[in-house]
Amino acid sequence: MSAPAISFQSVSKVYSGSRGTLRALHQVSLDIAPGEFFGLLGPNGAGKTTLISILAGLSRATSGHVKVMGHDVVADYQTARKLLGVVPQELVFDPFFTVRESLRIQSGYFGIKGNDAWIDELLSELGLTDKAGANMRQLSGGMKRRVLVAQALVHKPPVIVLDEPTAGVDVELRQTLWRFVARLNREGHAVLLTTHYLEEAEALCSRIAMLKQGELIALAPTSELLAAASSNVMRFKTDDTVPEAIAKGARITGRIVQLPAHDAHAVERHLVALREAGVRVSDVEIRKADLEDVFLDVMASRTSAEVTNPAAGPPQGGGAPGPNMAPTVAGGSEDATRTSVGAAT
Repeated sequence: MSAPAISFQSVSKVYSGSRGTLRALHQVSLDIAPGEFFGLLGPNGAGKTTLISILAGLSRATSGHVKVMGHDVVADYQTARKLLGVVPQELVFDPFFTVRESLRIQSGYFGIKGNDAWIDELLSELGLTDKAGANMRQLSGGMKRRVLVAQALVHKPPVIVLDEPTAGVDVELRQTLWRFVARLNREGHAVLLTTHYLEEAEALCSRIAMLKQGELIALAPTSELLAAASSNVMRFKTDDTVPEAIAKGARITGRIVQLPAHDAHAVERHLVALREAGVRVSDVEIRKADLEDVFLDVMASRTSAEVTNPAAGPPQGGGAPGPNMAPTVAGGSEDATRTSVGAAT
C-alpha cells in the first residue's frame, strides 16, 4: 500500500507569549490519499493556515509528525518540499522580475533547468501568456494570484495545497483555475483545498474535513455529509423585517431568507408564522440542503466529544467513514504564521 500523499499524526501547536499561551492545533491525525481532492473547511481562526504552514515547513509543530509521500517535513525536509506545491493566501511576489523570469527563478530553486515548455503550458492554462513579459508590479491582484498558482506548480509537485486560492478574485479566474486543477487531479495529483466558498468544495472535493474552534469535528466523503443533512430548505425573499422568533432559526442574507423545512408541514408552519407576523414574501422555493447548510449545522451542533476514529483515512473498498468519524484539530489565529511559496533548500 502506497504512503499517504499527506499524513498528519498527532500534530499539536502551541504559541507562547507575554500574554500567555494559545493552543493553535491539538492532536491532529489525518491522512490524504494520493490523487485525492480533499477539502479542509472552517471559520476564520480554526487553524487551517497554521496546519498548512507546518506542512510547508514554515512553522514547527509543538508535537507530532507531518509527512508528504512518506517523507517527514522536518527530518527529510528537502525531499518533502520538492513534493509539495503551496499556493498561499497572501499575494507574495518579487517586484523586480517579469512573470516568465519569476517562473524560471522558481524552477531554479528546485534545481530544474530547461523548464520553458512546462512554463509555457502553465502560462497558457492560467491565461498568462500575454503577461509573460510584464513586470510583476504591473499585474492586477487577480493576475498576481495566477502567477502564484504557476509558481506552486512549476516543479510539477505530486501534492498541491491551495490555501483559499480564489479569495477576492473574479469568476473568470475561478473557472480557469478549477479547470486546470481538476485536470491535474485527474492525472494523479493530490489536492488539499481550504476555501470559504463552500460551493467550490462541494463541487470539487471527494472528502471534507471541518474545523471548529480548533478541533476537527467532521470528516467524511462529501456525498455522505450531504446525505446526512437533516432537512430541505425553504428559501424566499422579503423586504420586511423578519421577527426574532423566526430569524433565530434562519439564515438571512440581505433580502434572502432560508429556513430548514423537514417536510410539507414545516413549510406550512413557516408560511403561517410569516403571514401572521405580516411578513410579505416572494420567490418561495424548496431545495435540498447543500454543503453550506451542512457546514452551518455542524458548526452549531457538533463538538469534538462526538468525534470518533481520529486516524480515519480515505475510504477503502467501500469502508467509507461516516460523518461522525473525524480527527481533532484545535485552531488559533490564522494569522499567527505567514504562508508563502517555498522552495527546497
